[in-house]
Amino acid sequence: MELLPFQNTWPYDRIGGDVYFDECPKCSEPNVLTYMKQKQLRDAFDGVKTTLILPCCNYSMVIMHADDDYFWTTERLRK
Repeated sequence: MELLPFQNTWPYDRIGGDVYFDECPKCSEPNVLTYMKQKQLRDAFDGVKTTLILPCCNYSMVIMHADDDYFWTTERLRK
């Protein structure tokens, strides 16, 4: 995996089979339930580029890699 800067990460939580964000990286909506499927999450863990569209603002996030705490994306999400 190519080294991505920490500014390109966003934390997520898994509850049951669902993936949540505490806050949307674009519109700051709290407690966002994503439409991410388990297969997409497994692909992201394997380093397969995965697109996630957030339901709150239709923001499209391209995930390059996932670990147990963060999604590593193609663009800067943190200020």
